[in-house]
Amino acid sequence: MKAMKIKRFFITAVIIIAAYLLQCTVFSSLELAGIKPNLLIIITASFGFMRGSREGMLVGFVSGLLADIQFGDMIGFYALIYLLVGFINGLFQRLYFDEDIKLPLFLISISEFLYGIIVYFLTYLLRSDFNFLLYLNKIILPELIYTIVITLGLYPLILFINHKLEAEEKRSASKFV
Repeated sequence: MKAMKIKRFFITAVIIIAAYLLQCTVFSSLELAGIKPNLLIIITASFGFMRGSREGMLVGFVSGLLADIQFGDMIGFYALIYLLVGFINGLFQRLYFDEDIKLPLFLISISEFLYGIIVYFLTYLLRSDFNFLLYLNKIILPELIYTIVITLGLYPLILFINHKLEAEEKRSASKFV
């Protein structure tokens, strides 16, 4: 049982680091009009509604720290935002069904949209930059669309990995019963 927790922890860490590296390298080269998808939001939201608020918060916090290191002016800004995204998505764990992709797409879309709005309000509005519609049309909505498109390919992979780990955990747990 302890070995399975270590394995899940290791695989989750690899997924977070891979998403971070892809976001910083590959998708930086695949920018469309200066916009790239937010893979860390996809990972954080997915772990939230698949595994619950606690794991969503942990994945979100680590993802946010990585984003802080890469993009932030201060450590903790993105970590707090991603932590909240993981927590809120974890509240929908009871409504989540593996076969239905509509809820994950909806939750990831809402997470990305709220992420964009929170970042705008906390970084630009506090500096008296009141051009919200420009930011909405040039940054938030294009990034939202790009993230949704990438979600259609990335989410099934995350779901597959989660199914494999859960099946292995059930086999491991049945050995002890």
